Amino acid sequence: MIPVKICGITNLTDAQLAAQGGASAIGLIFYKNSPRYVSMEVAKEIIASIDGQIPVVGVFVDENIDWVLEIAAKAKLDIIQLHGKESPQYCEQLNVPIIKVLRVDSLFDKSILKDYNVSAFLFDTYKKGLPGGTGDHFDWGLISDLKLDTPIILSGGLNIENIMLGIATVNPSAVDVNSGVENCPGEKDEKKMTQLFNIMCKTMGKNSFFQKLKNEKINV
Repeated sequence: MIPVKICGITNLTDAQLAAQGGASAIGLIFYKNSPRYVSMEVAKEIIASIDGQIPVVGVFVDENIDWVLEIAAKAKLDIIQLHGKESPQYCEQLNVPIIKVLRVDSLFDKSILKDYNVSAFLFDTYKKGLPGGTGDHFDWGLISDLKLDTPIILSGGLNIENIMLGIATVNPSAVDVNSGVENCPGEKDEKKMTQLFNIMCKTMGKNSFFQKLKNEKINV
């Protein structure tokens, strides 16, 4: 059972399509340099429209901790996803469920994983100058042998053509899809999302994984 998070949601229509179509969570990006950035006001509207159907993940990149906590509280985010160079010490100051993103290339240092006390790791594609949303997948073989107690979320260029192979190679606890179901950055494609959910219907776990993360607290 592989839950699917649809990230980069920017509007009410796409949020409802994801929630009603089969997503286990949605992601809202609070990084202002992203073409998928959402303001606090828009985020609150989206979250209100979801009305607790599925967890909402807030995505941040190297932000001030107080600001992250303020946004999380005001927007009523369920989970925080850290997509920058946040240290283990930074993560430990956030007593909320955390997904720590690590970008992977041939130089990826697996030893850093042991330093983080987080709810889950998300592995994305490394591309210099871009914290995410590259649309490309990395060499999944680089993490296929990981033996971790912390759950793994696979991301980076996943789409209807490659997602099942990615799952078979990495065996993640969940997957994160963004550009693979878009018309353009920030605008989801209903047909692509439907196709994705149809492909995943035999493996998707509707709420269990992200609901569990939502209820976790980091031990500090």
